[in-house]
Amino acid sequence: MIDYNLIASIGNVDADVEKHLSEAFGNAEQDNVMDTVLGSDVSNTAAPGELVSGTVVGKAGDDVIIELGLKSEGRVHRSEFENWDEIAAGDEIEVLFEGVDDLSGEVTVSKRKADRIRGWEKILQDHNEGDEIEGLGVRKIKGGLLVDIGVPVFMPASQVDIRRQTDLGDFVGRTIRAVILKIDEERRNIVISRRKLQEKERAEARDTILGKIDEGQTVTGTVTNIADFGAFIDLGGVDGLLHITDMSWGRINHPTEMLKHGQEIEVMILKIDREKEKIALGLKQLENSPWENLDERFPVNSRVKGKVVNLVTYGAFVQLDEGLEGLVHVSEMSWTRRVNHPSEVVEVDQEVEVVILEIDHEKREISLGIKQTEVNPWELVSEKYPVGTVIVGQIRNIANYGAFVEIEPGIDGLLHVSDMSWTEKVAHPNEKYQKGDTVQCVVLEIDRDKQRVGLGVKQLTEDPWINAIPENYQPGMVIQGEVTKITNFGVFVSLEDGLEGLLHISELADHKVENPQDVVKSGESVEVKILRVDTDERKIGLSLKRAQWGDNDTTAYDGNGPVGDGGGGASEFDEFARPSKGGMDDHGALGSDKIEL
Repeated sequence: MIDYNLIASIGNVDADVEKHLSEAFGNAEQDNVMDTVLGSDVSNTAAPGELVSGTVVGKAGDDVIIELGLKSEGRVHRSEFENWDEIAAGDEIEVLFEGVDDLSGEVTVSKRKADRIRGWEKILQDHNEGDEIEGLGVRKIKGGLLVDIGVPVFMPASQVDIRRQTDLGDFVGRTIRAVILKIDEERRNIVISRRKLQEKERAEARDTILGKIDEGQTVTGTVTNIADFGAFIDLGGVDGLLHITDMSWGRINHPTEMLKHGQEIEVMILKIDREKEKIALGLKQLENSPWENLDERFPVNSRVKGKVVNLVTYGAFVQLDEGLEGLVHVSEMSWTRRVNHPSEVVEVDQEVEVVILEIDHEKREISLGIKQTEVNPWELVSEKYPVGTVIVGQIRNIANYGAFVEIEPGIDGLLHVSDMSWTEKVAHPNEKYQKGDTVQCVVLEIDRDKQRVGLGVKQLTEDPWINAIPENYQPGMVIQGEVTKITNFGVFVSLEDGLEGLLHISELADHKVENPQDVVKSGESVEVKILRVDTDERKIGLSLKRAQWGDNDTTAYDGNGPVGDGGGGASEFDEFARPSKGGMDDHGALGSDKIEL
């Protein structure tokens, strides 16, 4: 007697599996209770859900007629037979008695369901969890694959392969080897895993392969996975990584440019980490390196042609030969232009002529230059514009320290703030010039190596401190000036445009002055006496009190200033009040300075 629950439980953990099994086996429960249509003879000989044996009487169309010893024969459709053509009258066949049709009295039987029941019994009898089995992929279902191993079993998607599979439909119709993960006898469910078997077999193969291979060997493998950084190659139980940089001596943007999934390739073993079970592979190492005999083929300073293959912010990569590239830095693209991006000079796929500047074999880097294919205009600057040459140019740019003047297209000279005026202290170039102004300058110096030209405006005229100032401003003279700036140590007085003298605090009045503003105001016109003219330090020392003494000041002066008291009240000052150097003692200020407080 067969347990009826066995029939009802044929299926899978997954709801879809149960649905498919129900479609395949039919719903036994709906015929579980039937009226005794065939009479007491039928009830006594077979009950729904029992396995019964019968004899093939013959075939009627697509059905096989089976004599079961009941009042009616059973009919089984040809789809339930795998060997339809071999079925003949007299063959013994076991079927599942499902019931009798109430109206027609026809007996309903199923050979397929009978086979399933016997299959379940055999599986449960012959196999345990962990055993290897073989079956046929039937169909994709939710969450995995339905596999027929004599009975339908479930293989989750995560257990189909050691690598993630995008389409389980590839396994439908294929013979699948797997191991039994779980047997649920109560629900008659079995879960299998192909991945578990793969891992076991690969572990055995890995130990064998790692013991056989060595660095430098050439082996054959299959591309199993491709990523942005490289490809994984199955060497027969263990994967090795073929990095994108080891695929070709030339430039490739993605591994798919050279490889495809499932492709069989020959690679070289570059490195083996047996502890971590990692293998680094190389494909380009099977060919000769383009760096061999490089110095002979591309000597330094030689001119060669190449093709621009890539542009980056700092330069352009030029292919010189297959697998051989060099870099043209933006600073090596033009002698005169300031190149901000290589696209201003070259473009991808453009053929260019370059000069080999340097070869670094250790870093495998080649430095190239484009501007070196032309004459360096800086080599001619010293010939065209020797020191002392007067030029007229336009101010192209202004910086804090000076103005850049265009001498000729691509050649600029620097007019420093210190070379703008003999007498004025220029704090910023925009005090005298604006961008776009035309200015006349004289060439002061040329540095060809640093590609610099120094220019000057004040050098166009004689230094007034040599003759003009000493002649026009002599010690002892009383002159008119205007207070321009007041500091804590004295007052600056403008004597003429661009020329100032220092009126020290000790020379403001006969009495001790704490605050210069108590004596003079900014913008006030004052009459002062020249105490000293120092042409070396470019200073003029002044005195207000001595100018006020008038004729009573009998101090004698020479070219360096006062030479004696001479009476006139000079002896009335104590040591504190009397300045050294005629009002130009060491307070750190120049007579022509504009002090920033």
